Amino acid sequence: MTNPSDYVPPRVWTWTQPNGGHFASINRPIAGPTHDKELPVGRHPLQLYSLGTPNGVKVTIMLEELLALGHAGAEYDAWLINIGEGDQFGSGFVAVNPNSKIPALLDRSGPEPIRVFESGSILLYLAEKFGAFLPKDIAGRTETLNWLFWQMGSAPYLGGGFGHFYSYAPTKIEYAIDRFAMEVKRQLDVLDRRLAQNEYLAGDQYTIADIAVFPWYGGLVKGWQYDAAEFLSVQDYKNVQRWAEAIYARPAAQRGRMVNRARGEASGQVRERHDASDFDGKMLD
Repeated sequence: MTNPSDYVPPRVWTWTQPNGGHFASINRPIAGPTHDKELPVGRHPLQLYSLGTPNGVKVTIMLEELLALGHAGAEYDAWLINIGEGDQFGSGFVAVNPNSKIPALLDRSGPEPIRVFESGSILLYLAEKFGAFLPKDIAGRTETLNWLFWQMGSAPYLGGGFGHFYSYAPTKIEYAIDRFAMEVKRQLDVLDRRLAQNEYLAGDQYTIADIAVFPWYGGLVKGWQYDAAEFLSVQDYKNVQRWAEAIYARPAAQRGRMVNRARGEASGQVRERHDASDFDGKMLD
C-alpha cells in the first residue's frame, strides 16, 4: 500500500485492487445484484430485512415501541441480512432496496406491497402510518424532522468517517482520525447543548428523532461504538449521557437492540424476530 504522504491521485480513478480493511470483500464501485436470491416472507404485515447495526436498530426500536403502544399492525418479521457475506446484493434484497444497504422494509398490509428503504424514510413512514412518535402540530413536527435529518446528514461523519479510520481502516492515518474526531466531538457538543435545554431532541416528547439518533450517538457515549469512549472523552457530554441512559432504560429500546444482533453474547441476540416470545430468556449485558 502506498504511504499516505507519497500518494498522488491519478487523473482518472480506476478500481484495480481491493481497498483493504474490514469491508474489502464487499466494497465495489457498481450497484445491482451479484446473485439470485429470493427474500423470505413471514406471516406478519411488516417484513424487515436488516442487521443489528445502528441504522438497523433504529427501525427495530421503532417497531418495538409501536407494539408497546398497542399497535397490532406493527407486528413484524425481522430477517437477518449478513452484510459481511454480501446478502444485501441478492436480487430479492436489491428489489426492495436498490442501494443495497440495510435496513429495508416491505409493508404487505395493503393490496400491493410497499417498499421502504433508508432508515430515516422507514421511521417517517411508520410514524405517519401509525400516528405515533411524530408531533402533529407544525412546530413540533418540524423540530422533530430537523433532528431526524440532522442525524441522517451527520452520522456518516461518525460512521464512514471516524469509525472507519479509527477502527476499520487497514492503516491508522493521523490526519483522517484527527479530522473526523474533531467533527464527531463538535456533533456531540451540538447534541449536548440541545439536551441541556430539552428532555428530548424535539422538546419534551420522545420522537423518531431520538429513535434515530440514539443508536449512533447514544451508543457512542455508552461505549458500544468503535470502543472510542475514552478516546473521545464522552463523559464530558453530561446531557447526552442523561438522555442516552433514559432511552436505554426503555424496555422497547432494549428489545430493539437485540433484534438481528449477530455479535456479543448469545443471550443478547435475537437473530431473527417473528414473535414476542423470541425475546424469552434474552437479556443484553
